[in-house]
Amino acid sequence: MELLSLFCQGSLRHVTTSETIRKQGGPESMLLRNVPRPQPEHGEVLIRVHATALNRADTLQRKGLYPAPPGESEVMGLEAAGTVVSVGPGVRKCWGPGDRVMTLLSGGGYAEYVAVPEELLMSIPPHLTVYQAAAIPEAWLTAFQLLHFVAQVKEGEIVLVHAGASGVGTAAVQLVRLAGAIPIVTAGSSEKLQMAETLGAAAGFNYKQEDFAEKVNDFTAGRGANVILDCIGGSNWERNVACLATDGRWVLYGCMGGKAVAGDILGKLLSKRGQLLCSLLRSRSLQYKADLVRAFSERALPHFSDPTSSPCRLRPVIDSTFGLEQVADAHRHMEANRNMGKIVINVMNPQ
Repeated sequence: MELLSLFCQGSLRHVTTSETIRKQGGPESMLLRNVPRPQPEHGEVLIRVHATALNRADTLQRKGLYPAPPGESEVMGLEAAGTVVSVGPGVRKCWGPGDRVMTLLSGGGYAEYVAVPEELLMSIPPHLTVYQAAAIPEAWLTAFQLLHFVAQVKEGEIVLVHAGASGVGTAAVQLVRLAGAIPIVTAGSSEKLQMAETLGAAAGFNYKQEDFAEKVNDFTAGRGANVILDCIGGSNWERNVACLATDGRWVLYGCMGGKAVAGDILGKLLSKRGQLLCSLLRSRSLQYKADLVRAFSERALPHFSDPTSSPCRLRPVIDSTFGLEQVADAHRHMEANRNMGKIVINVMNPQ
């Protein structure tokens, strides 16, 4: 099976766009070709994509390890930002041509155009560029979902965020602060820890140089973290349980450190009355995603504003930008774990 992603080529008057096709493998296997421009169906809005952003799921999909959900586009790209082109029948909100929007996707973001259910659209805050906005939907909605829909974080709780300088990590640190809780992080370099601390992390621990479980327990005077956001999985399980507070919630949303677990995980988790909660966003229903977008838009999006008007301003963290013709380099950059924040892919060159 081939995986597809799109690249703008030629006049925008043409009904064809170009796309990246790849056979499962390394970044170098991604290629380009033309496909018809999508048309908005009932309840959909057609977006001219200016930028998308890279996610770990893209690299996994490229390798054949994380296929698109049934019925969804096999084009890679889980988010996009751009402008409205047209609306399909049945659209309820008054979206008009040229409106600046960003959106969560199940696929199709590496594209010149994408048709999106209107429930997933968010207006871009006026003080953000469309390229900054591209760094928001997937990472920030994932972090918001994990904290509020899954872990149900409470004011004053300690939240341990693994990969604290990643896209989701940098979003989570800021959202934890917004919720009145206390974020602490792990990362693999002093530079990444410093970045997380500038965003509001109360403490950071280099997992390559120290036992983060010991450090978390020291920081919390032995009480442990009330919530752990974990994209690592197998290699972290013992230390996660060791620093989980009694009645704590361990939220697993990735397995970058492996899926296999050996040892007394159930007994140790049971002894702390701990909860292991697992969550993915891409495979959720449209209704769930619509509810998530609505909650995020009401509770978090207003804080992406002019810093003079918001006492707790949120900001997307962008590591680097690549043109879509450089998407292979973007994938290599992420897979080398060099990024701090989001990797943005420009689909339409800035004017």
